[in-house]
Amino acid sequence: QVQLVESGGGLVQAGGSLRLSCAASGRTFSGYNMGWFRQAPGKGREFVAASTYYADSVKGRFTTSRDNAKNTMYLEMSSLKAEDTAVYYCAARSGPGVKIRPEYYTDWGQGTQVTVSP
Repeated sequence: QVQLVESGGGLVQAGGSLRLSCAASGRTFSGYNMGWFRQAPGKGREFVAASTYYADSVKGRFTTSRDNAKNTMYLEMSSLKAEDTAVYYCAARSGPGVKIRPEYYTDWGQGTQVTVSP
């Protein structure tokens, strides 16, 4: 099991940028495949990014990366839109490959709120 803590959320105007961080502790971070998800009010949890895969809604605007030496994953978000408003979660799984469905992930952070004002 790995413990995950997201940070970096906040309020930003449309067109602005934010960088989210996901700090991991517990097991060996490099052994996990990681992903970013988000959940807007009244909606289900949706895939955002994992490795080189991105949801169509964020492609070209968001970039995910990881620093195994720091046990941290990042989500760089730019050209933010009001529809990006959501709680953003990082998640970990120990199986191979990239998965976009949340049920494949076993460990989750508590989430960080991102609010984009129009």
